[in-house]
Amino acid sequence: MTQACHRKCVPPHYKDSELSKGECVCLDRCVAKYLEVHERMGKKLTELSLQDEELLKRMQQGTGTA
Repeated sequence: MTQACHRKCVPPHYKDSELSKGECVCLDRCVAKYLEVHERMGKKLTELSLQDEELLKRMQQGTGTA
């Protein structure tokens, strides 16, 4: 995330010692998008894991093994 947002929002040749307002806004948005996607992916992976566990339980009950 750090490298991707830095590459996207900060020019390779620094003009000032501090970030401009535009660069700060870009970085804030980039990080927010990254965190939102990370949260969505975590929820989806948890959901898929729970579905897999449920399917495995049903398969085990269907074959009579524990």
